[in-house]
Amino acid sequence: MATSDPRSSPLTLGAVFYPDFELLDIYGPLEMFGNVGDELQIVTVAERAGPVSSAQGPKALADYGFADCPPLDLVLLPGGVGTLAQLENEALLGFLRQQAAAARTTMSVCSGSAILAKAGLLDGHRATSNKQYFSLATMQSKNVDWVKAARWVDDGALVTSSGVSAGMDMALAVIERLFDSERAESIARLTEYEWHRDSSWDPFVAYLDDASKELGLV
Repeated sequence: MATSDPRSSPLTLGAVFYPDFELLDIYGPLEMFGNVGDELQIVTVAERAGPVSSAQGPKALADYGFADCPPLDLVLLPGGVGTLAQLENEALLGFLRQQAAAARTTMSVCSGSAILAKAGLLDGHRATSNKQYFSLATMQSKNVDWVKAARWVDDGALVTSSGVSAGMDMALAVIERLFDSERAESIARLTEYEWHRDSSWDPFVAYLDDASKELGLV
């Protein structure tokens, strides 16, 4: 595990892009992490360095490819409609296994937890996912304690959140854990964001697997 102290040396957060990722999944949390200050630096990474198209159209720029990505203290993986294709992308799965083995915290937003589960990283852990596509995640591993009603689930080195906007609540909770409550609360005020601090607050569980049913997953 990474042993750097966030108060004495910068942590490196790697935001992972893949084709058709969900914009808010990644940029919502990065808004929060990006306001931490000098104690944290953000790099972007994809299978190959360069532009990566989001599900909504705008492209993101990956600073690094998997082959030359530096060691990461924090890993942030989004979900999105591109999740399905990435479940079979051994390059991404292998990269996540490699980085998570040394990272302090590996995080996913939305259906990104399906990818972590497929990589075997959630086995033996508690986790959650996007509620409307919940079965997409649970189908990837039966060795995960899947939590249906949760805005996010913090299981130590692995933190997973529910759909899209939930990633911002998760990010603030991780900032609170790594730094302190005052830092997280200050960032929430700065971004004029109403932080849902109760990880069990989950009104969207009422729509559990609605989209999965339409896709014939359940």
